[in-house]
Amino acid sequence: MAGLDKVVESYDEAMAGLDNGMTVIAGGFGLCGIPENLITQIKRMQVRDLTVISNDCGIDGFGLGILLEDKQIHKMIASYVGDNSLFEKQFLEGELEVEFTPQGTLAEKIRAGGAGIPAFYTATGYGTPVAKDKEVREFNGVPYILEQSIRGDFAIVKGWKADRYGNVIYHHTAQNFNPMVATAGKVTVVEVEEIVEPGELDPTQIHTPGIYVDRIIQGRFEKRIEKRTVRCA
Repeated sequence: MAGLDKVVESYDEAMAGLDNGMTVIAGGFGLCGIPENLITQIKRMQVRDLTVISNDCGIDGFGLGILLEDKQIHKMIASYVGDNSLFEKQFLEGELEVEFTPQGTLAEKIRAGGAGIPAFYTATGYGTPVAKDKEVREFNGVPYILEQSIRGDFAIVKGWKADRYGNVIYHHTAQNFNPMVATAGKVTVVEVEEIVEPGELDPTQIHTPGIYVDRIIQGRFEKRIEKRTVRCA
């Protein structure tokens, strides 16, 4: 990797520097737009005591769920975890610390972290366990709770196309959490389906400017269907 060229050739190089006890923010929503190969590399590295921040924790045997198999995750910050039985087992047995966060609040915590905003007020969660031990203020007669923003040591992201300078385009609903996650890592790693030369992407279509991206790698993806629904014959 030289100058503005952010392309790396191996997943070892892509995740170099990740260590025990670090915080990883992962893009994706369910199985849509998840950085599946970067997650596999984290499993291969066997780093432990990770704090992982994502909308969810994948499913049994795929996505972030594979990091539960060797108990690599110490704490999970998420908004939904209902598709993962191993997650449920480790949580109920006290092996996994979990911080549940309303989905919109989680998205804004990540976005604010990437924008350099330390905290913000939101009405979401007021009067529920979400508000426990958090500062409350009223604005125009409405109570709001103070939420702190989030940043990670590593942000791992799935894109569709990128150029060598790290400018990224996401494909349809795979935008989900990915654009905001890309801004919130000390080191941001993006895996994409295709890498093109600078100037080949329409500037008006770029979702994540290369200034946020540290490493780009081209991968191959399984693209599972999350919940297959068919009609009875």
